[in-house]
Amino acid sequence: MKNKNFTRRDAIKLATGTGLSLSLGSLESCGNDASNKQPSENPIVIENKKKGSADWQLTRVRPDGSLQRTPYIEGYCSRQSIRAGEQLDIMVSTATPQSYKIDIYRTGYYSGAGGRLLQTIGPLAGKQQPVPSPGNKDIYECNWDVSASIIIPDDWVSGVYLGKLMTLPEREDEPYWESYIIFIVKDERPVDILFQCSDNTWQAYNQWPVKNSLYTNPKGSSGPWDAVSFDRPYGRQSQFMGIVNDPLSFGSGEFISFEMPFSYFLEQHGYDVSYCSNCDLLTPERGLKAKSFLSVGHDEYWDIRQFRSVETLRDGGVNLLFFSGNAICWITPFSSSSKGAANRTIFRAGPYGAGNVFAKEMEKLFGPFPEARGPDEGMLMGVRNILPVNGGGDWIIIKPEHWMFEGAGVKKGDRIRGLIGWEYHGNAPAIEGLEVVAEGIAWQGGDNPSKWQSVIYPGPKGNFVFNASTIFWAQALSMPPGHTLPWSHYSRPHGPDPRVQRITHNLLKKAIS
Repeated sequence: MKNKNFTRRDAIKLATGTGLSLSLGSLESCGNDASNKQPSENPIVIENKKKGSADWQLTRVRPDGSLQRTPYIEGYCSRQSIRAGEQLDIMVSTATPQSYKIDIYRTGYYSGAGGRLLQTIGPLAGKQQPVPSPGNKDIYECNWDVSASIIIPDDWVSGVYLGKLMTLPEREDEPYWESYIIFIVKDERPVDILFQCSDNTWQAYNQWPVKNSLYTNPKGSSGPWDAVSFDRPYGRQSQFMGIVNDPLSFGSGEFISFEMPFSYFLEQHGYDVSYCSNCDLLTPERGLKAKSFLSVGHDEYWDIRQFRSVETLRDGGVNLLFFSGNAICWITPFSSSSKGAANRTIFRAGPYGAGNVFAKEMEKLFGPFPEARGPDEGMLMGVRNILPVNGGGDWIIIKPEHWMFEGAGVKKGDRIRGLIGWEYHGNAPAIEGLEVVAEGIAWQGGDNPSKWQSVIYPGPKGNFVFNASTIFWAQALSMPPGHTLPWSHYSRPHGPDPRVQRITHNLLKKAIS
C-alpha cells in the first residue's frame, strides 16, 4: 500500500532500432551449503562459481524534472518472464539520436559481486520513442519500435536479469547516462525453492511517465479506476521520498530494493532456487515441481488465479514461506495488451479479505469494486492485512522454544530492531495448529500503533506455512553491492543480522528436507 506518514485515512491507501536479433551465448566463465542436492547437480552452485562483476550497478542516472523517470535512456521488455529458447524483444528510447549499448547481467552472489555479465548488445542506433496518450482507465501503454531481439540461450540459468542501458557519447566531454530493463528467466525443472518475484506490485506502483500508477487517480488512491501496463519502462521507486531513495531502482521495479538481498543470500549459500513472475502462478503446475514457494518483499497484487494456485500448492504438500508484507491485498486480474500479448495489463478489481475489517473499509472508502471482496487471505498465509497497514517497528520474539529459532541465540522478548516495515500483517485467523512466534506494535507515522503478528501453521501433508509479516525481512539477510537500506515511518532496519539469517536457514532447511 502507498506510504503515508500523517493521517490514518491517507495512510490506508490513500531508437531506430537495428532490429538486432541474436542468439546469445555466455561469456567466459571463471567463488555454500544448504541444498539437499550435491553441488554438481545444483545449477545455482555451478553458476555462482563463474566470474562475477559489480559493474551491473548503475553509475550515472539522471531523472528529469518530474524526478520519476530518466528519459535520457529508458526501455522495457516484451515479457515479464521467459524460458530458454524463447524470444525477448527489447524496446529502448533515447532523448536524442545517439548510440547506446545493452549489457545483460544475471543477478546472484558471484563471490560477492552481485551479478555476472553474459552479453553486450550494440552499439545500437537510439532514437526518441513517443510517450503514449492515456487510454481506457488512464492506461499508458507504449507501442515502441523493437530495438533488439534476443533468443534466450539454453545456458542462461533461471534468475532475475538486468539489462544495463548505457548511452555512448561521440565525444569525451559529453556525459553518458544509464538505466535498466529487467526480466526473469524461468525454467520447469524440479527445484527445492521457487522464488516468486513481486512484479505485479512493481508495476502497480510504477509512475511512468509522470504520476501514473494505480495510486494516482484524483478520485482516490485505492479504487478500481486505473489500469497499468507492463509495456512501459519502470520509473524510479515511486516512494523514494518516503521509503527508499535508491538510484538503482530506475528501470528495475522494486527488485533491487526489496528482493535482491534475499536472492543474493540464497545463492551465496547454494540453495537450489528457480525464479518466476507473478503471472507464472496463474496455474499451479510450476509450483508443484518445487518443495517450497517463496513470496518476498512487497507482494501486494495477486490475480485470483494466483491465490487458487498457491492454495493448491499448500494442499499438495508444498511449503509456503511469506517473507513479505502487505501480501495478497488486492485482486488484480491480468488482461492482454492492445496487441493481444497475454498478461500485460492489470487493475485493482477489489480487496482480498472476505468479511474482515480491512476489506470492508476499503470497500467503504474506494468502492464499489467490480469483484467485490475476494477470499480471506489469512486462511492461506496465516495472517491478514490490517489497519493501519503501514508503519515501522521491531520484530519481537515471543516463542523462542520453536524449532525455527534453534541456534539463533534468542530468548523471549528479544527484538530485531527496525525489521517491521513498512507494511506487515496481523489478525491471525483460527487455523488448527497455528502458532504466533513473534508479535508487537508498529507505529504509523511515528506514533499511531498497529499490532502485527508473525505465524506458522501446519499444512495437510507434513508441510507448513510461515509468514514473517514484514516487507523488510530481506534487509536482514544480506547487503549486495550498492544496496540502499530503507527508512520509513521514522524507522529503519539495520541490515544483515545473524539471528535473522539463522532463522531463515532453519525455515528453508525444514522446507526442502
